[in-house]
Amino acid sequence: MLQLPVEDMRTAPGHALEWTVSAAGAAGLPDDPGRPAPLASYNQQDHFSVARNLRAAEVGYSSFIGGSFEIEGPLDRGALEAALLHLVRRHEVLRCVFREAGDALAVEVVPPQDVKLECVDAGRIDSADGARAYVRRFLGGTDTLRGPWIVMGAMVREESTTVYLACDHLLTDGVSTPVACRDVAEAYAAYAAGREPVLPEAGGFLDHARAERRRGAATGPDHPLLDHWKGFAARNDGRLFPTFPLDLGIEPGVLYRAANEADTLLPADRLDAFEARCRALGGRAASGVLAAFGACVGRAGGTDVYRAVLPVNTRGRGPREHGMGWFVNTLPVEFPVSPDLDFAAVLAGAHGALDAMRPYLDAPFVRVFDLLTEGQEGPQVWPLAVSFFSYLDYRRTPGADRQLARQARTYVSTSHSNGIFFWFHRNDTGLHLQSIFVDTPRARATKAALVGTLVRTMEQVARTGQFPTA
Repeated sequence: MLQLPVEDMRTAPGHALEWTVSAAGAAGLPDDPGRPAPLASYNQQDHFSVARNLRAAEVGYSSFIGGSFEIEGPLDRGALEAALLHLVRRHEVLRCVFREAGDALAVEVVPPQDVKLECVDAGRIDSADGARAYVRRFLGGTDTLRGPWIVMGAMVREESTTVYLACDHLLTDGVSTPVACRDVAEAYAAYAAGREPVLPEAGGFLDHARAERRRGAATGPDHPLLDHWKGFAARNDGRLFPTFPLDLGIEPGVLYRAANEADTLLPADRLDAFEARCRALGGRAASGVLAAFGACVGRAGGTDVYRAVLPVNTRGRGPREHGMGWFVNTLPVEFPVSPDLDFAAVLAGAHGALDAMRPYLDAPFVRVFDLLTEGQEGPQVWPLAVSFFSYLDYRRTPGADRQLARQARTYVSTSHSNGIFFWFHRNDTGLHLQSIFVDTPRARATKAALVGTLVRTMEQVARTGQFPTA
């Protein structure tokens, strides 16, 4: 699975088909006073509030996560449509209807049997440029506030078919995309062969959201689960959010159009060598990438401590591993990166920081913000250019053994930003980076210089186990 900006998606021309989800009552399920609708998760509530507030300010904000994969040979259209319907019926989050309920966001789930797909034949597209522009526009067709929250399509050719889909970020996280691609590909193969799909049990997202809400309600300002955040804020000048220390050429409080870029950092053999160095020093690949990146940021920004917030997958093992939804919490890390430290010392700090945050995974980030920030309700738009780091090993996600053969891709897209976000991801071909950042000349130069320094740093560590000489 390779993560790319949607602008980098490439698909050969063909015949375009589109599917959207329809269901009785999807325009607004009736209220039942005896059975109040469940509330959306904290992340969903916050994401919806961001979209609503920006829409009110006449900012056309959008944020979606998409995916694609290839089917070889002539397409069995009936089997593909059955596989897409199977996907929506299998994952309750794809059948959710959202509506505002006072200050909260309520959610209802359409029963599987009531879900149908509506197909539109968009006709023949004859050029590669036309196909790329069409698919980009189609995948961007989700809407946080009104729906559709999921769109699905295919570019059909005689010898192959590209299948693609997108979910508004209200529904899903990054790990949901490999789940969706695996489910549709496996279901298609089964239906094309005249049999029913057999897939692992998929955990439901609403149970996760309800459990998260219960934990949040039971968490007060003196709860021990807040200790990690409190200590972090105390060492960060009283702020919950760590500031990205490099110049992005922005004005505080201003939202900018987002640039979206992808870089390959290390091929698989060099990444293996880098990982071997990290393991010899008591770390692993994830903590090694964090250490190298933190050192590069810290030394470029003149800071002796690297601080960042990290999204953390909360699925665990079992049925939720195969579920679609927004199974993510956010936690802070910090570790020393002063220039007098060698790589082994920085790696030990990064590794320890990752271990130190894990006991606090059950404290929902938005609830933490509410409890520890006076006079504010939820983070909504980040109040500053935060320091953000994400690492995902796609080789550990469902369907990983077939992702390369299926040419599986995931696309993360956000229309606006007021900072810079780094999504590091590993697959069978190596280590890659997707960056979304404010589209300013200074931010482009800062990001390019940082990526260049990071590549040189990891190459040197892979060869010698040490940072490059300054």
